[in-house]
Amino acid sequence: MAVKGVMHFYKDTKKHVITTQTEHKCVLDSCRHLQQEGFEVTYLPVKTDGLVDLEMLREAIRPDTGLVSIMAVNNEIGVVQPMEEIGMICKEHNVPFHTDAAQAIGKIPVDVKKWNVALMSMSAHKIYGPKGVGALYVRRRPRIRLEPLMNGGGQERGLRSGTGATQQIVGFGAACELAMKEMEYDEKWIKGLQERLLNGVREKLDGVVVNGSMDSRYVGNLNLSFAYVEGESLLMGLKEVAVSSGSACTSASLEPSYVLRALGVDEDMAHTSIRFGIGRFTTKEEIDKAVELTVKQVEKLREMSPLYEMVKEGIDIKNIQWSQH
Repeated sequence: MAVKGVMHFYKDTKKHVITTQTEHKCVLDSCRHLQQEGFEVTYLPVKTDGLVDLEMLREAIRPDTGLVSIMAVNNEIGVVQPMEEIGMICKEHNVPFHTDAAQAIGKIPVDVKKWNVALMSMSAHKIYGPKGVGALYVRRRPRIRLEPLMNGGGQERGLRSGTGATQQIVGFGAACELAMKEMEYDEKWIKGLQERLLNGVREKLDGVVVNGSMDSRYVGNLNLSFAYVEGESLLMGLKEVAVSSGSACTSASLEPSYVLRALGVDEDMAHTSIRFGIGRFTTKEEIDKAVELTVKQVEKLREMSPLYEMVKEGIDIKNIQWSQH
């Protein structure tokens, strides 16, 4: 509703959208839909740490740019974008700024005024609220206008017709209230568990790479690549651990993560990536078990890998001329 709604309302004067190559699929698909309608979209590349190049963003803005949409926290690699700086650039050029904050609310401090956000998308289930309910913050002053995607009863000031599910809305509000109270404690607890997980794996395995910035990331998301191990095989061996090889929204695809490819990660390493999610209710015992199972499975797969055996023998496999039969 945010991306399409803004562009449809201002379609007579604004024909250009800016987003990033690492956005969530829901934003990317909305942008592709707009392209089919005749709008132009700039998909900004990101740096190797997953963060936006602010100068590149500034240069991409045009007189007919109607929206900049950049997510606050990436769902696959957990990097936190420089929201205040992005918001300032948008304000300087008088361009509305939309952010997908589904992975940010309740996890990092969110301030729509400091970020200069005109629109912000949120989802309840990311903060232990009920599934099937979300919210869209729409700035009142200076006012931002949207064309509704659904017409009918005129609920939500005409933006989203249909009667809201009261129990889900109340549940969302209660989850937000709890998240605000627990955020500081959650961050300390989860940060300790993240360090325990990463250190535990690195102490016993070589060739482990963290994908995305370590300095600007949400502590509950740890995306690791294990050299010389195929990610799907690793997943199959970690049935006791709730991990994934990418976003749940792209899990049907066997292609390597488009987010990691945008970071410049080699295709082989992108295929070996595993995303660990750590939350409020994760325990130290669960982290230790995850480390134990991950190390055991990686070692098992590497024992079967001729490439890993060659690397251990000091052979540079990148310079090998492979022959076809």
